Amino acid sequence: MIGYVTIGTNDLERSAAFYDALLAEIDGKRMMEMETFIGWSGDGGTAMLAVTKPFDQNKATVGNGVMVALQADTKETVDKIYAKALALGGTDEGAPGPRGDTGFYAGYFRDLDGNKLNAFVFSG
Repeated sequence: MIGYVTIGTNDLERSAAFYDALLAEIDGKRMMEMETFIGWSGDGGTAMLAVTKPFDQNKATVGNGVMVALQADTKETVDKIYAKALALGGTDEGAPGPRGDTGFYAGYFRDLDGNKLNAFVFSG
């Protein structure tokens, strides 16, 4: 249902390096690239995650309550994505673990621009 999600950055090169390494953990590859925009997707027509410098040329800011969720296939993959994000300079927003009793397992972090993401899997 979702085609793509775009988040802002003030340093496209730095953001690209972060997402190249992070999304490689779930086989994400650059699918679109322009002077102010880069998009990543997986094989098989999955939704795209993109970073962009704002069109209005103002500073990119973080949306309060906005979050991008990266779907993983196992709890171990969630743990790897979370650890990779922190190793790349991201910050902790909640260590991987179960959330509630629904089989939802997730780890939360912020990227280098302060955008909030998580990696998750439903195991039940």
